[in-house]
Amino acid sequence: MDFELTKEQRDIQKAAKEFAEAELTKDYTLELEREHKFPWEVWKKACELGFVGIDFPEEYGGQGYGLLEKVLASEEFSRCGAAAGMSVMLSNFGSKIILHWGSEEQKKRYLVPLCQGEAISSGAFTEPDRGSDIATCLSTNAVKEENSYIINGAKTFISNASIAKFAIVLCQTNFEADPPYRGQSTIIVEMDRKGVEITDLEKMGCNTMPTSLISFLNVRVPRANLVGEENRGFYQSMEFLNEVRIEIGAHAVGIAQGAFERALEYARTREAFGHKIGAFQAISHKIAEMATKIEAARLLTYRAAWDFDQGKVDPKFSSMVKWYSARVAAEVADEAIEILGGHGYMLENEVERFYRDARALEILEGTREIHKNTIARLLLGKLK
Repeated sequence: MDFELTKEQRDIQKAAKEFAEAELTKDYTLELEREHKFPWEVWKKACELGFVGIDFPEEYGGQGYGLLEKVLASEEFSRCGAAAGMSVMLSNFGSKIILHWGSEEQKKRYLVPLCQGEAISSGAFTEPDRGSDIATCLSTNAVKEENSYIINGAKTFISNASIAKFAIVLCQTNFEADPPYRGQSTIIVEMDRKGVEITDLEKMGCNTMPTSLISFLNVRVPRANLVGEENRGFYQSMEFLNEVRIEIGAHAVGIAQGAFERALEYARTREAFGHKIGAFQAISHKIAEMATKIEAARLLTYRAAWDFDQGKVDPKFSSMVKWYSARVAAEVADEAIEILGGHGYMLENEVERFYRDARALEILEGTREIHKNTIARLLLGKLK
């Protein structure tokens, strides 16, 4: 058992740290937050340096590394920029479905621009009346007509939609399948196609990453936009989510670490009643508990990423990473606000934003209740 990163992995971690600290500065991320603006300049640089496509094959413009290397970089980006860091590193969201199941033509057409900083992608799975329940018959449907699919329906809470060139959309293609999820397919839909309407939603946090409602009204796409086999979309989506949940865990660890570092510095320098506040046991215990939770979440996330790269994909483990790391991020950021007191509630001191961004991570890609259900079901089996 070896808990050490390789020299190459440490170099990647160091490079990501230096880049994020230089680019995702306090003043810059505050500006992005106030203007609800995507970090276009940093995203472009991150693509050029290979961070965004770090876990994509070299033939599609990536760096050819694994999920663990993506996790190391994602953690550093979110440690500095919280939502801004996530916005950059999740700019190719959903595209792993193309990488794993798409045709060679699709990979070259859609993945290369993502890695080169010429396009952003989106994954559209959630529906307004279903939330996490995508196993039932979807209202977003794709009907075959000659050499095309005609898509109607709506998806909501979709990250990147209004800035994406395309989205991977989960559609119902077989309406008689039993159970219904056996009749779902993933289809690439360019966001500038006629009949696609995108409405940005206002939200509590993650304000540098647009979240949108997408409506499809008789949207015609070629059958060549089908990813993989027809009616295999549900299975593709579940496998993709098992992977991306680990990446979400890394962003949560980064947010927790960022909030912790700001609280630690404040506890070391802030004076009250003639002492540094870190000298008070109530504060020092908070610091100890925060540090312990972060280390536990980091180890869980790294282990899951390492297992994934070894071909050991465990949905139970992915769910553990996602819900626990996101919970730790929210708890640590909340405690950071407590330590900073009134200053912690102010926008310019970052930790309140870290808290708002962390709360989003507890919801996206499945709430913690959903993940606890998954873990329990896989541990207990089918009970009567």
